[in-house]
Amino acid sequence: QVQLQESGPGLVKPSQTLSLTCTVTGASITTKYSFWSWIRQPPGKEREWMGVISYDGSTYYTPSLKSRTSISRDTSKNQFSLQLSSVTPEDTAVYYCTRGSTIVTSDYWGKGTLVTVSS
Repeated sequence: QVQLQESGPGLVKPSQTLSLTCTVTGASITTKYSFWSWIRQPPGKEREWMGVISYDGSTYYTPSLKSRTSISRDTSKNQFSLQLSSVTPEDTAVYYCTRGSTIVTSDYWGKGTLVTVSS
């Protein structure tokens, strides 16, 4: 059974970099045609797809966040990570890591982790 677990600080100060890690069990992040995404949902707002790292290490980002977002992976630990730079209070959200069979789908979800941006 595929399981994903987000981890990282729950509080980040404005202008700093938000860093989260997703630990995957029950599947390999290098399995062909698997896609590993980060999605967030600010309080009271719609979910927003942020970006994805594919099984071969390719990355794709939503245009509005591309300049501040980086997704990487550690295949030895079966983890992938999100970094979002220059955060503001508008980046406060529940952040989810997901697995999909295509770039735009998410079949398995982590429970999500709330990150608050505040001084």
